[in-house]
Amino acid sequence: MQLSRRALLGTAAAIPALAATRPARAQRPVLKIGVLTDLSGPYQDIVGPLTVDAVKLAVADFGVSAKGFDVEVVAADHQNKPDIGSNIARQWYDRDGVDVIMEGGSSAVALAVAGVAKDKNKAYINSGAATSDLTGAQCNACTLHWTYDTYMLAKSTGAAMVKAGGDSWFFITADYAFGHALSRDVGNFVTKAGGKLLGGVRTPFPGTTDFSSYLLQAQSSGAKVIGLANAGSDTANCIKQAKEFGITASLAGLLVFLSDIHSLGLDVCQGLVLTESFYWNHNDRTRAFSDRLWKLAPGRRPGMAQAGPYSSAIHYLKGAVEMGPAAIKKDGAATIAQLKKMPTDDDVFGPGVIRQDGRKLHPSFLFQVKKPSESKGAWDYYNLIGTTPADEAFRPMAEGGCSLVKA
Repeated sequence: MQLSRRALLGTAAAIPALAATRPARAQRPVLKIGVLTDLSGPYQDIVGPLTVDAVKLAVADFGVSAKGFDVEVVAADHQNKPDIGSNIARQWYDRDGVDVIMEGGSSAVALAVAGVAKDKNKAYINSGAATSDLTGAQCNACTLHWTYDTYMLAKSTGAAMVKAGGDSWFFITADYAFGHALSRDVGNFVTKAGGKLLGGVRTPFPGTTDFSSYLLQAQSSGAKVIGLANAGSDTANCIKQAKEFGITASLAGLLVFLSDIHSLGLDVCQGLVLTESFYWNHNDRTRAFSDRLWKLAPGRRPGMAQAGPYSSAIHYLKGAVEMGPAAIKKDGAATIAQLKKMPTDDDVFGPGVIRQDGRKLHPSFLFQVKKPSESKGAWDYYNLIGTTPADEAFRPMAEGGCSLVKA
């Protein structure tokens, strides 16, 4: 069944999974996956409709029809507002029979939804949020954090720039949980590496497209590096406006996605260093996954926040086979506990594990954006310049303050 983009933009658009096109038989149990994402706002190209397609592809690839149960996928737009996100989560869990929420939104939305999942004893697997607090002080037994977080980004990008000579920083920070956590974590790595923090400013989110005054304030600080602790269209606008105003300090895009590079172009972004945990052209398995997704969404290649829900959906469905559909529907905490016990493996991240605190582990990669002359075509944008192993990429579990961690 093909859905129009307009249909996807509905607040709670129900989307039949690819694997469930035939009439459902009453005796077969049905698992319901809710994809809560930004379908119409500044992060729609980072997650959005392509994330929904990735989850549908996971259902198709897993072949649930042969596993004794069916799967339905629904989607909703949280509009980057915690109250809307948490209200949708409550409705899904209480009224609509959603068994697990995936993707889950920006950091403020994610923390709100994690609280709902805990209260309702329902499973929640976040991929799109960056805040490391999901596996730290605000961890809970019903939540997993799948794709990346602020600690990973900070360690890979922040420390590397200080070593390269960018030893004084000023932060332009999106004023919500994600921005706060990212600038905090990067700042810690900058100072540990011998750098200095010369100040920062918080910008409304959502609510502004003009960053000129913030950029000029950063320039006047004398910092060698302006850290952009934001994402999506906010980052893109900062990069474009910095060039327009002749900002001479180096820009550090602390959360930059493949879709941002595609939108801005290699002429603007060449030489930019960034961290991701997934790149579609990284190896044979990532290319195979991306080519299958291309058939659902021609002309698009996924970034890490879109690929992550595919990976988490595959693992969740493996857990459903292991536990049985009735058990996985009944108890969110038991579901998450089972998923933690099982090793992960898929075409997105390859082999991995999930820690006690709910942090999914896999390597992180430091990429440099290619020059236009180096690219072989659309979406061929990255050169790999460094890899952080899975056991080093994320914050040590003992340092997070998660109440689930047992000595």
